[in-house]
Amino acid sequence: MGRVSKEQARENRQRVVATASRLMRQQGTDGVSVADLMKAVGLTHGGFYKQFTSKEALIDEATAHAFGTVEEQLDDGLQAHEGDSAAARGAFIDHYLSPEHRDDMADGCPTAALAADIARGPEDSAAHETYVEGVRRFAARLATADDDGLARLSTMVGALVLARAVKDDPLSDDLLEAARRQLLPDAGRQLGAAPPHRSAPPR
Repeated sequence: MGRVSKEQARENRQRVVATASRLMRQQGTDGVSVADLMKAVGLTHGGFYKQFTSKEALIDEATAHAFGTVEEQLDDGLQAHEGDSAAARGAFIDHYLSPEHRDDMADGCPTAALAADIARGPEDSAAHETYVEGVRRFAARLATADDDGLARLSTMVGALVLARAVKDDPLSDDLLEAARRQLLPDAGRQLGAAPPHRSAPPR
């Protein structure tokens, strides 16, 4: 077999990063082995170390890639709403706090999906720094003239993490709906949220 061209090597690297980004959001950084990742991409295990110095280096790139997808979604929403940042932000929040996003961890927000892994990891790692910067940028994109977006982001991420943890219970939908009502008080039910379930009282 001939040598891989530089263009093909670059494409292979992008595929590995994109696939790792999805798998790590779905299974956690510790739940994805190099062997399983390369098998999912259709490349050999040995090819990994031709592209990356370590798994930690890949986690950093995969984290950056995941935050990049969030920014692309926000940019696409802004374009779809013809530059109306308030409408674009509202539509993004509505989707973020939807059952569809809750159930799609692989393509979902890295702020929620990777939080526990980053918290357990070393604070001086590149992935930690990338995550911190990603959270800052995400909050900034949710900011308005009146606030810095941090409370809005905290409400969204907190609701999503909790909803995923209890998604086999009606409480899950209630958590998403409660956050929607808090962040989108003027939207009512026009954005298409399901009616809230009546949660069982705590025992």
